[in-house]
Order: sequence, then C-alpha cells, then structure tokens
Amino acid sequence: MYAAMSDSIHPYERLTPDAIIDAIESTGLLTDMRLLALNSYENRVYQVGLEEHQPDLTEFNNQAFIIAKFYRPGRWSEQAIIEEHTFTRELQEEELPVVAPLEINGKTLFEHGGFYFALFPRKSGHSPEISDNEQLNYLGRWLARLHQIGQDYNFQHRPVLNGKGELGRSDNLSLIRQSMQTVLNANIMDDSYNTAYESLCLDLEQTIAQQYQPEAHEMLRLHGDAHVGNLIVRDEQFWLVDFDDCLQGPAMQDIWMLLSGQREEQQGQLEAIREGYEMFRPFPAQQLKWVESLRTLRLIKHAAWLAERWQDPAFPLAFPWFTSARYWSEHILSLREQQAALQEPPLQILF
Repeated sequence: MYAAMSDSIHPYERLTPDAIIDAIESTGLLTDMRLLALNSYENRVYQVGLEEHQPDLTEFNNQAFIIAKFYRPGRWSEQAIIEEHTFTRELQEEELPVVAPLEINGKTLFEHGGFYFALFPRKSGHSPEISDNEQLNYLGRWLARLHQIGQDYNFQHRPVLNGKGELGRSDNLSLIRQSMQTVLNANIMDDSYNTAYESLCLDLEQTIAQQYQPEAHEMLRLHGDAHVGNLIVRDEQFWLVDFDDCLQGPAMQDIWMLLSGQREEQQGQLEAIREGYEMFRPFPAQQLKWVESLRTLRLIKHAAWLAERWQDPAFPLAFPWFTSARYWSEHILSLREQQAALQEPPLQILF
C-alpha cells in the first residue's frame, strides 16, 4: 500500500508546518517548534529542533536536532521504504559511514496524515571535492564493503537496474522508452526538438540493449546514486547519505559516478578506486564496458524525472532552465555524444 493522498495539484500542499510537527510528535518525541526546510526535491526534508528532555532513546545521543524526511506519496510502497531502511541499518551495524534512520519503539517508518516519514540523526558537513587518489582509494574500500554486504540477499520491492523498465510497470517498455514517453507526453520541449529526441532515444535503446546485458548473479543491493552530491565530509570523515534510490544492480553503478574529466583523468581515478576496492572484494573489471550505457540511462531518466515532477511547484523554482530551448539543445547534444561514446573502447584496468 502507498500512503494515500487526495487528488491535488502537487502532493505536498498539505505538508504545512503544523502537519510536520504533528507527524513528528506522533512518534512520542517532543519538538521545540524549530523547523528548517532543507534542499530536497523528490521528498521533503526538514531539520527539527527537539525539547531538551526526551525519552531514553540512546540513538539520539542527546541531539538538539533531528532530520525528518517525508517521502513523496505514491512513489514507494511501504515495503520498498522498509527495505531501504533495513539496508542502511545493516551497513551502519557493520560500521560503514552511512546515515541510517532512527528506530523508535521498533519502527523506522511512520505514517501520519497521508505521508510516510522517517527520522534521521543530524550529520552536518559539506560536499567534498574529490581531489586526490587517497580519497578515491578510501571511497573504493568503502564501496567494496557496501557491496560485500549488498550481495547477501536481494531486494524484493526495489527497482532492478537491468534497462528493462521500472519495477511494477506492466507495459513491458524499456527504461529508455518509458523515459522518452514521459518527456514527450509532458509537452515540455519545443516541438522542433521532438523528432530528433525521439530518434536518438530509440537508437540509444537499441545500442544499450545490445551492450548492457547483466546477469542475475551480477546484481547487488546498491546505493544507486553514489555521486559526490550524496557525500558529506566533516573532520576528514566521509558520510554517504540519501539511500532513496537504492536498488538492485551491477556494482559499477556505484563506481562510475565517482569518475570525471577526460578519459586519461578517469583512467587514473579508476585505478585509485580499484586499489581500494580490491582490499575487500574483486573489482568488477568486466563491467567497465557498461559505464557509458549506465551514464546514458542516467541522462535520459533524469530528464524524465524533471518532466514527471514539473507540476510540483518546487521544480520550476529549482530548475527554471528545464523548459528552455537551450537546455533541450544541449541535452540532445549530450545524447549524441553518448551515442559516439558507446562506440568507443571502454576504460580498462591497467596492471
């Protein structure tokens, strides 16, 4: 079941400050009414102040603030969110630097007023600049440990990154075709770009179907969105946050987003990651051939995500360029560049 909401222009219009406080206090916590909205678009996330005298919940470590995350209604089932929570708490128990949801009376997921929500410890920090091989080596070790735990069993209610479409969809369309139709149906782009965009997507769909063919044994529980924006650092300690997009997929999905720059730069970054990764598990070198396929899927799905959410007032405010001719011209150019990149030899491990 999904948390139910009445039909409305956007799902968060009922999430008022009073509703947020009421939801949090329904768990038994006492707030001091301090409320600060944090940057988040898919969900809504708030820093909430707590009264000094709280129940004896050791996980709170006497914090003055917690983070409350309200999940977008209708996106994830209750079972899917609980799988996210279970995974992050497994990682936390193995002393990996993740921010896992807090447990209150044996629960990590709550429902109030039509919203599922969870509470998290507050971890302050800043986005890192991955500037040297030592940091990449550390992140390689960290991802290997995450994947080691991720292989223990499979998700049952989360997406599978096999290129074959979204979990729960019955139309049997590929992920690219689903995303393409979402964009076209939204009437976001100028009509003059429609033909070029559709043609490119269909060509890329065919190429990726030929190149990206993971086997079941290559699919692990992953973070799924392990880019630098989901890392914070404080006192030289990295933390990985936001497992909202965790899924079943190949290990390379959590690796390739740490690569940037020209091919030569990426090759050096890859070697640093590999050295750290192989301290805990074999590096999936055979999956390097999928990097550009995974990059292409992400580019196309990101545009579809924006189109699908455009009726949420937060999105036009945060992404005002999305409907511009310049954006779609550059997006189509990026897809053409990916078309060429898919024909190039993949990155290699240099021994």
